[in-house]
Amino acid sequence: MTNPETTPANALRLISDFSVEMTGKQKDIDDLREAAPLLPAGTRVNVTFLGNENLEMRIAASKAVLELGFTPVPHVSARRLHSEAELTEFLAALQEIGASKHIFSVGGDPAEPMGPYGSSLEVIQSGLLPQYGVEDVSIAGYPEGHPDIASDVLWRELEGKAVSLREQNLSGVILTQFGFDTDPVASWVNDVRGRGIDFPIRIGTPGPAGIKRLINFAKRFGVGANAMIVKKYGFSLTNLIGTAGPDKFITELGDLLAAKESAGDVGLHFYTFGGMTATSKWAQEFTARQEAAK
Repeated sequence: MTNPETTPANALRLISDFSVEMTGKQKDIDDLREAAPLLPAGTRVNVTFLGNENLEMRIAASKAVLELGFTPVPHVSARRLHSEAELTEFLAALQEIGASKHIFSVGGDPAEPMGPYGSSLEVIQSGLLPQYGVEDVSIAGYPEGHPDIASDVLWRELEGKAVSLREQNLSGVILTQFGFDTDPVASWVNDVRGRGIDFPIRIGTPGPAGIKRLINFAKRFGVGANAMIVKKYGFSLTNLIGTAGPDKFITELGDLLAAKESAGDVGLHFYTFGGMTATSKWAQEFTARQEAAK
């Protein structure tokens, strides 16, 4: 049972220094500019590497993040890279604008690699990242598994990335897929620590968004969204009208992690399905409510 006396402090600890995500599209750059006054200075802003984006869009978005006083974390999608030259061109362009310190090395959506890199581990093991000023690498975590990758493979890849980053004197962050259920997230964090991986973890969670949109994203990414789980999260599959936010998810997860001394450094990463401004405003208001309840 959640302890109402500890929930505010635990939730505040979890949401402090959260990160957010945007695409390289101009509408997202405009949305970030609108949200800027609502976000703490230095907030980490992940910039996606999608199939409908190009180098110029990704660089423009990363540059906008910098100019607004935030920390860009550009994605490098391994299976979308056509060649080593494309990877080095991207890294060099990021370095030129001062946005290569933090990156997120992710496998990407294509079932078949478009070039020489079949996984994010291969990008990390290439040894190219430090040559372009990369110091900190985010890697993916999947508390509820992956629809196309076996659990043992996910763990082997995660452990391999941790080892390779340490060997190159690079710091690491584990950034997870979003979910609706706190129990598998807390259990997975415990498993990560049990394997000796002490990187900071950022738990992915959707910002406030339309319920239909959340369900569609859950289906797309293979996230569990059965009736019992989404009711626990705070909405019903039989009533898809309106929006839902992660209030309950965060307060419950904060309490679960506080009860585990081994959890270590765990924070939040917001997938801004409902927009950067809406998510930033929600985070500010949620934080204020927790402060008032302490």
